[in-house]
Amino acid sequence: MEILSLSVPPGEIFIRGSLVFWFLFLIFRFVLRRDVGSLGIGDFLFVVIVADASQNAMTGDAKTVLDGALLISTLLFWNLVLDYLGYRFPLVRRFTESSSMMLVLNGEIQWRNLRREWITHEELMAKLREEGLESLTEVKEMRLETDGLISVIKRPERR
Repeated sequence: MEILSLSVPPGEIFIRGSLVFWFLFLIFRFVLRRDVGSLGIGDFLFVVIVADASQNAMTGDAKTVLDGALLISTLLFWNLVLDYLGYRFPLVRRFTESSSMMLVLNGEIQWRNLRREWITHEELMAKLREEGLESLTEVKEMRLETDGLISVIKRPERR
């Protein structure tokens, strides 16, 4: 039953998993930011490559099922800790989640925010059409939400 034993000390697996979790968390939170509600081919490829590269860093010489289970438990532990702390404490939530960002306000494009998130004018206009709107003048607010989706609040119709 060698596959059910530990081949690496549990503390080493926990430390390796923790270090890689926090390194990847910081990359995904502060470097990659978010997209316009989609995952492109390049993004998906990046995630796959990161997963493969980080696997070796996390496991070291680990070879057994129990090693893998402990590593997965470590990653789950940190994910649950962040979710819980973000739920309980607004300061932690500000660190772990992006805030929504104004893209259009009263029909005016907020160009600085579009550039910051690398959203093109064409992407913005496509979202406008998806919402059944023909012109930016019909928009009160358009925001990039924390989940990467864009929400639109229409201006009230004038009679």
